[in-house]
Amino acid sequence: MRKCLAFGFWLLAFACPTASAQQLLSLDSCRAMALSNNKQLGVAKIKQDIANNLKRSARTKYLPHVSAIGTYQFTSEEISLLSNEQKDRLSNLGTNMAGSLQGMGSTLQTTLGQMGQMLGQMGVPMDAFQQMAGGMQQQMGQTLTNTVGLLNTEGQKIVDAFRTDTRNIFAGSVLVTQPVFLGGSLIALNKLADLNEEMAANRADASQQTIIYATDQAYWQVVSLKHKQRLAESYLELIKKLDGDVQKMIAEGVATRSEGLTVSVKVNEAEMTLQKVNDGLTLSKMLLCQMIGLPVNASVTLADEDAESLAAVTIQPQLDVEQAISNRPELKMLSNVVDMSKQATNILKAGNLPQVALMGGYAVSNPNVLNGFQKKFGGFWNVGVLVRIPIWNWGDVAYKVRASKGATAIANLELEEAREKIELQVNQSTFKVGEANKRLALAEASIQRAEENLRTANLGFSEGVISPTVVMEAQTAWLQAQSQKIDAEIDVKLTQVDLQKALGTLRSDK
Repeated sequence: MRKCLAFGFWLLAFACPTASAQQLLSLDSCRAMALSNNKQLGVAKIKQDIANNLKRSARTKYLPHVSAIGTYQFTSEEISLLSNEQKDRLSNLGTNMAGSLQGMGSTLQTTLGQMGQMLGQMGVPMDAFQQMAGGMQQQMGQTLTNTVGLLNTEGQKIVDAFRTDTRNIFAGSVLVTQPVFLGGSLIALNKLADLNEEMAANRADASQQTIIYATDQAYWQVVSLKHKQRLAESYLELIKKLDGDVQKMIAEGVATRSEGLTVSVKVNEAEMTLQKVNDGLTLSKMLLCQMIGLPVNASVTLADEDAESLAAVTIQPQLDVEQAISNRPELKMLSNVVDMSKQATNILKAGNLPQVALMGGYAVSNPNVLNGFQKKFGGFWNVGVLVRIPIWNWGDVAYKVRASKGATAIANLELEEAREKIELQVNQSTFKVGEANKRLALAEASIQRAEENLRTANLGFSEGVISPTVVMEAQTAWLQAQSQKIDAEIDVKLTQVDLQKALGTLRSDK
């Protein structure tokens, strides 16, 4: 909710530029603007979308897949089921049988002649028989000619019927494949996709924490320089006032010219210090504006830069390594790498296991042989089971599995090393928070002594019992005490941010 309010405040500040030339930004609004402006965070979010789509793609491997295939092929020669000799014999079937039929006609003619002689001996008139025999022979000749032509025609029909005309082949099929068991590779693939999505989310979380950390560093740097700018201006006013008083004393003869030159040198040093602080503040604001997506020359005011005292956020430096181990996105990513390496090993192991899949579909072709050779489309349904059993691959899969296990061992070692480093980082950050709180308490005590010392020195100087040098020393001590207090306050803020980052709890809503 705080993030949304801060972002809405930022939009309101841009929507009303005429209301104020300055834009008032809080730490939360700077964080929100930096997160919305950072390009690398946008890349991380796109990678999350990619990982999510890859996960959805992996889920589809469990489901049946349907594919359609269509082909056309032209060949220079067609397939022939009959040889050229067989084609020639069938095409000239009647002609080849004509000799046999003529032999039958000669035999019949001889038989009729013998019958005519026998009938003549029996007294049967020969003219009538010869006329009948001549008619039969003429009819047989005509029948023989017709039979030869008919057999040739029928033989050619058989040759034509056996012609395939396969120079133009059209074929198509629709295939449905349903995996049943692939050696566990599908399960490992989906777990790998889940881990990839989780790793992308952890990477985005790490990028977000890095951006927030850098934004906080830039924010508190600006606040620190702004406070030091006010401090430098106050010190310059003090030293100028002292310089004016010393110049009056020189004119009255109660101070030496050497003391006046010493004070003047201090004025020049204070002016140079103020100039350096102003330059540093300008550059720091430019960096902050660039990080949050504003023009580098934009005029902005931070909510904490005009505060008289920076209130420290209450964070007790408690050592909690387990919280860091459970929260740090870097450890989560390394853990994801270990798990992904294990799943990759499982996928490789599946290469030595049987694979079973169901198959079914419908196939068509033109020409087809479903009812003899037909020059039209014909098709049929088919179902089946595909089983693949690896037998021998010269140890290829075993070598790959060993290599993958080696990668898993490396990932485990890197994870353990990262845990040790994070444990050290948490201890160091916890210690630094405690030290920063102590320095802040000492700095606040030093402020009181420095202010009292400066008050006493000014009082003595006004009474004429203390020299300008002593006043300058008191002013310098006051300046150092104030500067140390500012540094201690900023250090408290930054060490708290360091501890949050070390614990993995640095979020935009905190």
